[in-house]
Amino acid sequence: MKNNLSQEQISKYQNDGFVVIEDFLSPDELEFWRTALEEAIAKRGGNKMPDRKEVYGKGDDADKSYYDNVFAQLINLWQDNDKMKEIMLDERLGKMAAQLADVDGIRIWHDQALVKKPWANPTSFHLDTPYWSFSDRRALSIWVALDDVNYENGCLFFIPGSHKTTRLEIAGIGKNMGSIFSVYPEFKATKSAPALMKAGSCSFHNGLTIHGAHANMTPGYRRAMTCAYMPDGNTYNGTQNILNDQQIANFKVGDPLEDDNQTPLIYSRTKQAVTNTQEQAASKV
Repeated sequence: MKNNLSQEQISKYQNDGFVVIEDFLSPDELEFWRTALEEAIAKRGGNKMPDRKEVYGKGDDADKSYYDNVFAQLINLWQDNDKMKEIMLDERLGKMAAQLADVDGIRIWHDQALVKKPWANPTSFHLDTPYWSFSDRRALSIWVALDDVNYENGCLFFIPGSHKTTRLEIAGIGKNMGSIFSVYPEFKATKSAPALMKAGSCSFHNGLTIHGAHANMTPGYRRAMTCAYMPDGNTYNGTQNILNDQQIANFKVGDPLEDDNQTPLIYSRTKQAVTNTQEQAASKV
């Protein structure tokens, strides 16, 4: 895994709101991720979440038909697949996210498989963070290409620098590719940046960076494995998102989101520093 970030990569992410890392996974790691995804999808039997089928309502039947053909979406595969758990709880991923976001600790908000089937609809430009159950401008996601991603099969596009001024209000994910620009007209004339990737490469993007994806104009699949990261120390903002009804019943706005069974802490700079100090002390004994 190419997990050592350069200062140039960190600066690009912080300035543009995204960064692409080529050849992130080795060939063996890529095969392991693909196998894990295949097994996890088979186990789910069509359910989006470990405990329920649907996560977000999509309106009427016509809307549901359209959005169902944007991608197959499966969330929190780490919770019911051991291989996916090994992948997602890797401290190296958490450290990269913490470095890019410039935070002390990183928790998993949710992982997410996004599989564009043959001839799938485009993913309209949108923001991520406003849909989540916490409000933090530093939140971010990794997006790992498990197939080659190009203009034809659904590559991502980002609006560079948009994360600096977009807001934590829901702007919607409409059928029209550019509907978000009615909320953010200042970016309507900004040139989007495509993220073409070979299988095994990845991108990180801020949850307030405007982004979308092409339609899949091919008879093949475009598989991506993603994970959304929450900086440690966040609190519940009143939005349900991935939380189930029982969890919501036990939460009130302002409660800390620190349940390691739901949002595990996968990296802490402070804890790592303490561990390193202890190891150094032990080596001198």
